[in-house]
Amino acid sequence: MSVDPNYDYSLRVLSDTVLTIIEDCRNEFEKTNNDIEIVHELQDLIIEVEADKNRLTQVITNLLSNAIKFTKKGTIRVTEEVKDGKALVSIKDTGQGIDPEISSRLFSKFAAKSEAGTGLGLFISKSIVEAHGGKISAENHSSSDGTKGAVFTFSVPLSEEEP
Repeated sequence: MSVDPNYDYSLRVLSDTVLTIIEDCRNEFEKTNNDIEIVHELQDLIIEVEADKNRLTQVITNLLSNAIKFTKKGTIRVTEEVKDGKALVSIKDTGQGIDPEISSRLFSKFAAKSEAGTGLGLFISKSIVEAHGGKISAENHSSSDGTKGAVFTFSVPLSEEEP
């Protein structure tokens, strides 16, 4: 992992950070929108990563805010898992999905199609994730129950320290 000297790579329990962000977002959006449910699927394992808590918070908050912005009604599901030595966080919504017109440049500067955003959030999120040695991706999904939407997933390396 290339280390950015501006980041504080302290050991963090990933689910604690995710849970705090979900609660903050719930408190904000439930004041105005009761048609969306945020579900946090906790695993029965402790996922430890070496990451800058503030930067990771920025990434998760941005992805969750986008899911809320583009989901009028339904569910936003947040999951964490371990795969191939990486911690994966996925945010899956039942919103409108990713516009094919901007999908190829989704993580580029000024990729927003709407006037409600600058188009920098996903670009910044990608930069932060990559500075942690991870990757970020997005795709549309459709489920057998007929729901559609977008799923954003990012990975960061697991901590090399033993718990």
